[in-house]
Order: sequence, then C-alpha cells, then structure tokens
Amino acid sequence: MAQESPVSRRDLLRRGPAVAGGAIAIAGVLGPTAAQAKIAQATVGYQESAHNGEVCGDCTHFVAPSSCQLVDGTINPQGWCKLFAKKSA
Repeated sequence: MAQESPVSRRDLLRRGPAVAGGAIAIAGVLGPTAAQAKIAQATVGYQESAHNGEVCGDCTHFVAPSSCQLVDGTINPQGWCKLFAKKSA
C-alpha cells in the first residue's frame, strides 16, 4: 500500500483561500443568515404613513408586530417603503 505524502504548508496556503471562498459561496446560496445586514430606512424611503393605500402591514416582508425582513429598525404597520410587495391572498 502506498503512503500518502503529508500536506505541505505551501499546498495549504495555496488551496486555503479557494476552500474559504467556496464555503462563503455555499453560504450565500443557502440563504441569508441572522447576521446579514438590513437596509437603512432612509435608503428605501421608509415613512410612517401609508402611500397610495399601501401599508407595511400588507407587505410580504413585514414581520409582526413591528419589524421587516429587509429594512432595519422599528417598522410601523401603517408605514410604507419603496420595497413594498403586496402579500398574496
């Protein structure tokens, strides 16, 4: 039976970044993590009032009682932002 040669430091340094990059890519494909940053309210034009009858409480991204999957900070169910997406019936 042939003996396998030990991994050299040079091989480890050469292949390490590729392995780390692959792990990051896989994590990105698997979906968002709890540590993923949300978008600032100002960036999405968040306002505390409705816009043309659209309110955060009717948005697919809204998480009761007062948060959003995409937007940072406290979200008013009667508020609105540019990322509004009507919940499907």
